[in-house]
Amino acid sequence: MHIVAQIFIALVCLIHVYIFLLETVLFKKRGAKVFGIPQAEVESRAVAMSNQGCYNGFLAVALLLALVVPDPSIAKAFATYGLACVAVAGIWGAATVMVRILYIQTVPAVLGLTALFLL
Repeated sequence: MHIVAQIFIALVCLIHVYIFLLETVLFKKRGAKVFGIPQAEVESRAVAMSNQGCYNGFLAVALLLALVVPDPSIAKAFATYGLACVAVAGIWGAATVMVRILYIQTVPAVLGLTALFLL
């Protein structure tokens, strides 16, 4: 796997580890502020955000596996799956929550997919 692809995979993985932490462990203190959730709604949204955070954690694990699995074809499969899921989730998030998600999630994932298949 080309080093540029690995850099994008690692970047997207780190972004999703951060999102996982914001939506689970850090939601009530830091996550709610980052996501712009009013203090009055934090408690009622905490469980749903934690669930959503788990999915972001699963994406991070797929991308981490892409970086550590020694078999190149299996690593590429994990990278393709993880980056494609992040790209689609980012498009959906941009359409339903805030456009900024497109730039935070989708753009790096698409750049990673491009590097994975063109380099």
